[in-house]
Amino acid sequence: MSYLRLRHTVMLLISLPLCSRAQRILTVEEAVASALKNNYEILLLKNDSAVFALQKKYAQSAFYPRINAGSTLLLNNNNVKQELQDGSIRKGDGIRSNNVAANINLNWTLFDGLKMFATRDRLNEQVKLGELNIRNQLVNTVAAVLLNYYNIVRQKQQLKAIEEQMSINEERVRQAEKKLSVGLGAKPELLQAKLDLNSQKASRLTQMNLIEQLKEQLNGIMTVEAGTRYEVTDSIPINPTIIVTDIIAGAEKSNPLLLTAKQQISLSKLVIKERKADRFPTLQFNSAYNFNKLTNQTVVNNFTPLFNQNLGFNYGLSLNIPIFNAHTVKRQIKEAELDLNYRLTLYEYQRFQINNAISIAYKNYEMQLQNLSLEEENIGLARENVQIAMERNRLGISTILELRESQKSLEDAYNRLIAARYQAKQAETELLGLKGDLVK
Repeated sequence: MSYLRLRHTVMLLISLPLCSRAQRILTVEEAVASALKNNYEILLLKNDSAVFALQKKYAQSAFYPRINAGSTLLLNNNNVKQELQDGSIRKGDGIRSNNVAANINLNWTLFDGLKMFATRDRLNEQVKLGELNIRNQLVNTVAAVLLNYYNIVRQKQQLKAIEEQMSINEERVRQAEKKLSVGLGAKPELLQAKLDLNSQKASRLTQMNLIEQLKEQLNGIMTVEAGTRYEVTDSIPINPTIIVTDIIAGAEKSNPLLLTAKQQISLSKLVIKERKADRFPTLQFNSAYNFNKLTNQTVVNNFTPLFNQNLGFNYGLSLNIPIFNAHTVKRQIKEAELDLNYRLTLYEYQRFQINNAISIAYKNYEMQLQNLSLEEENIGLARENVQIAMERNRLGISTILELRESQKSLEDAYNRLIAARYQAKQAETELLGLKGDLVK
């Protein structure tokens, strides 16, 4: 095989899909969409958020009056004996009576130290917290999909590099056989070429198995049926225009962890308002409509009515003034204030950590971009070096050691280039995740 023919074969191998069977291409956008739709952790958080939303829906009920109705029916069958002051005795057996009572009560809290307003606001803020928890899980899920997806692409590129090495070793076997047939070569050279080819074949099988395992991992993240077949794209796109100041400024506004910490601060402030409201008096409006009917079939006392009925309406105000409750309210207020201080400190700590993580991730991102540029240059040099070594070997003006050394250099260059692409994507994903920009 000539130098030009070898180069054509190598380029053809790079451009061909891994799998000979026609499979649909799963784009990274489709993988993300599937994960966001089906991920169980997201579904569980959505359920929690729905509970918060339900509580918010009924938060206004704290301002409404409470109306309750009740009724009782009491049937009596008594034996009665009475001794009066004048010495007379009255007694009777089987004295029956029945008592029917019904009432409607209304209780309306008019003032409770504004606690009802604080409770309403806290429930509203709780809904926002539930949404932020979902957003945080969305960011984590998208990051997991991106890294897993592009790891498959990375291993796919690694497989193509192995196949390119196989094509070179196949050409080495042909050249060694040709040399041996005309008496210009040695059998150890042929054997070594076959050993190297078999080693690459074994590496190819291992690499294909690794790709299948990574696809199953991606299936798990997307929550699709195990064994779902698809292909991924062949390239890893890199965004080389990320600016660190944009990431830091964006993190303050969109990082889910920071937003969640801010929301916890707002909730802690409202809890303090609720606790302080317990210091104030509670004023309630009370009203009731009562009905009571008593029927006695017989009586032993002439002053006991056979029939008695009461019905009527009453209303009024009740005032409850807290004077001493064993310092319970004071303790609860102090606990709420300590919780607020904890939330404020936690927010500052998380902001420091995130800014520090952004600084480290951005330096890594810049280094990976430089490394990627260098490795892209190196791969061209390594390819050219292998092609020259193959031609020199064909002409018999180089040793097998020189060819194997050039092959090893190409293999190492491929490994470094493929790793550099993936690591640059990792750094990019980490930066966007810290900014909270993986989910719009």
